[in-house]
Order: sequence, then C-alpha cells, then structure tokens
Amino acid sequence: MPLTPLDIHNKEFTRGFRGYDEDEVNEFLDQVIKDYELVIREKKELFDRVNELEEKLGHFSNIETTLNKSILIAQETAEDVKRNAEKEAKLIIKESEKNADRIINEALSKSRKIALEIEELKKQASVYRTRFRMLLQAQLEMLETDEWDDLGKHAEEDLELTDSSKI
Repeated sequence: MPLTPLDIHNKEFTRGFRGYDEDEVNEFLDQVIKDYELVIREKKELFDRVNELEEKLGHFSNIETTLNKSILIAQETAEDVKRNAEKEAKLIIKESEKNADRIINEALSKSRKIALEIEELKKQASVYRTRFRMLLQAQLEMLETDEWDDLGKHAEEDLELTDSSKI
C-alpha cells in the first residue's frame, strides 16, 4: 500500500549516537509531505479529469454511433425514395405511352372517317354536276330547237279557238 502524507508525517526514526540533525530531518520531511500531498492531489485531479474525459468520449462515441446509424438510415431512405421515384416515373411513362397510342388511334379513326366523308361528298358533287350538266344540255337543246316557234303558233291558235268558242 502506498504511503500517505500522514504516514510520512507520523514516521519516527530511531536515534543513534551520532544520528541526523532532528530539525533538518523534520524540515525535509515537511517538504516531502507537501510535495507528496501535491502529487496525490494532482493525481486525483488527473484521475477525475480522465474519468470526465472518458465519460465525454463515451458520450461522443454514442453520438458517433447514432450519427452513423442515422446516415445509414438516411442513405437507405434516399435509395428507397429514388427507387420509388424511378418506378413512378416508369409508370407515368407507360401511362403516357398508352394515352398517346389511344389518342393516335382515335385521330387515325377520325381521319379515316373524314376521308370517307370527303370521298362521299366528292361522289355526290360529281353526280350533282353530271345531273346539272345534263339538265343544262337539255335546256340548251330545247332552246336550239324550232319548237319555240311552234309554241308561239300553238298559243295563237289556242287563243283564237277560245275566242271563237265564246261567240
């Protein structure tokens, strides 16, 4: 067991015939006691400081561990968010492609229908023009015939006949 300052202070030396000077030994022992007390006090302070620093180190180690776990969780969460965003983007793209195909098919169907309607209108216009041309030709032929002159004569004869029947 190590010596304490009290052990040093209470130490008694045996006296010999030509022993040491008692006052000089006592002064030296007093100085050793003071120095020893100082060393013990410093040792206790350093021990307390080491304990305090070890507690802080433990605390900071816990914080470091917690932060590392938090970083790992954040990284995993970021990866999950990224994967989910990629899946959602793919779904949006597929849905957009389906909508685009549907819109294109509807547009093609409408354009075919309009093309058929245009063809039908062209046929109707052709028939109409043909009939109109035939009508005009018939009217021109009628105008070019001598029947117009005969119509005038027949009208006069009819008038004369109606007048004579009245008498």
